Amino acid sequence: MTESVFQSSINSIKETSQPQVWIRRLVWKIAIATLLLMAVGSATRVMNAGLACPDWPLCYGQLVPTRQMNLQVFLEWFHRLDAALIGISAIALSGLSWWYRRVLPRWLPWAATFALFLIVFQGVLGGLTVTQLLRFDIVTAHLGTALLFFTTLIVIGTALLPYQGTKAAGKLRWLGLSATVLVYLQSIIGGLVGSRWALHQCFAGSQLCSVMNAHILGVVPPTLATIAVVWFAWKTPGLHKNLRVLANTAAVLVSLQILLGIATFKLHLQVEPLTVTHQAVGASLLGVLVAFTVLAIRDNSSQQSTI
Repeated sequence: MTESVFQSSINSIKETSQPQVWIRRLVWKIAIATLLLMAVGSATRVMNAGLACPDWPLCYGQLVPTRQMNLQVFLEWFHRLDAALIGISAIALSGLSWWYRRVLPRWLPWAATFALFLIVFQGVLGGLTVTQLLRFDIVTAHLGTALLFFTTLIVIGTALLPYQGTKAAGKLRWLGLSATVLVYLQSIIGGLVGSRWALHQCFAGSQLCSVMNAHILGVVPPTLATIAVVWFAWKTPGLHKNLRVLANTAAVLVSLQILLGIATFKLHLQVEPLTVTHQAVGASLLGVLVAFTVLAIRDNSSQQSTI
């Protein structure tokens, strides 16, 4: 009798946790697709393909512009296709979260709804970038919203991971949060440099050099904050291995990002894959710092299983 009740309880736990596993996997898949979307968006910009499809949401009035297809049209078309698939996935994420809300953390349906709002807003901004002929403020807001959506997904995915902390993170959560905010702001400034072609204009006629210099000088705060996260993670005894791995990954990414930035500057943005990689690594660094911060917060909380 007791064994039967125990087995029934185990089966019940498995059943109620299954939707959470599905949602967690979906979230990480959307996050990867979003990182790809931002990389393709960067390639679209540096290849001057932002207006390769003159209309929106179709491209030359077609779902697949086969007759007009070239590299520029393909980049813009694929960027829209990836965005549409992410939008559909976000709808599924929100729907599943509300459908299974009774067996999920209370915050999850609301977080999924917020993510859905962001991707819808992102779609509106994407349309405006075309209809407003790549206005720099809209293009910059387009990137900022994409990064915020990506950040939201990382928060959700990391919060749903099975995790048993060691209560050793201490103030690392605040260091992680500070580094995250600074990297996000630096990414926005970088997006502004790209959307206004500030580097090209500064080299060509000394225009918009203040924008470019703001991005160059802006490297210092997020770099120092990331180094602080890495340093204190190394120096903290008993820190969970996942936090150490994330700190080490952040160290590698911030070093690579600085090297890519220097190379991009020296080569005057003439090597497109280098510029795209620069933005992709920046977004990856942001994601790693977000995951580090969420785990550090969970490490210090009383609830040490899956949130």
